[in-house]
Amino acid sequence: HKNYHTSVALMMLASLKDPAPRKAISAAQDFLKKLQWDEGEGYESNSPWYGGQGYGRNKRPDLSNTQMMIEALHDSGLPTDDPAYKKALVFIHRCQMLGTTNDQPFATGADDGGFIYTPANGGESMAGTETSGNRPRLRSYGSMTYAAFKSMLYAKLDRDDPRVKAAIDWIRRNYTLEHNPNMPGAQSKEGLYYYYYVFGRAMNAWGEETISDAGGVPHSWRNELANKLLSLQRPDGSWYNDADRWFESNPYLVTAYAVLTLQSIMNQPL
Repeated sequence: HKNYHTSVALMMLASLKDPAPRKAISAAQDFLKKLQWDEGEGYESNSPWYGGQGYGRNKRPDLSNTQMMIEALHDSGLPTDDPAYKKALVFIHRCQMLGTTNDQPFATGADDGGFIYTPANGGESMAGTETSGNRPRLRSYGSMTYAAFKSMLYAKLDRDDPRVKAAIDWIRRNYTLEHNPNMPGAQSKEGLYYYYYVFGRAMNAWGEETISDAGGVPHSWRNELANKLLSLQRPDGSWYNDADRWFESNPYLVTAYAVLTLQSIMNQPL
């Protein structure tokens, strides 16, 4: 978990707005960039591993690790012309179910614009597959789509770029705070608080106070997200997910996600 731990520490140091830890911040940025899969590990740009971040040596990269790295680099002020962002975008775009821009075989003919977990090893989605055109296709889902969406915005990809437009179209079609969108029914609450966290960060990065769903109904996302979180808080002040996957039965982790989400709603540190 070197990437996750370093990214969290880097975001904390950057939030201090103090010049004292500048050397530590720079060292952490360099460490994250060194972990990124690229030519240094023998992976050229045509590899589905290229530009991604993962769990270390010989562990395939994934979008969750990659978005955390991008968030930490962004929050710590790394200029957006740094090669780390450009490399990461190569990996991120290969997670998008959009055949017109994704060169991976699993995305051929795909047009939904949502994102999966990783293009490595032939592609993998934690939401499984769905049927499209009478054949199975990797299923995009909310937490990874919002994670990728905010990463593209942090990397300053143009809002008119077809990949950004396809992602926001997916978000509009699947707008909900009741579950992790497009996760299959029995799994719909898995990763729910991680989803709330990336939802809040992504909407802040998008910079608009309302978003209209596929039916044209506008949603004040800050109010709706705050109300949803408050309705789920337990009497002792914590949050907890009964859908125990990715450690979300751990109230310490999930409460941290909730507090960070509240921070996004307020658009300022707590």
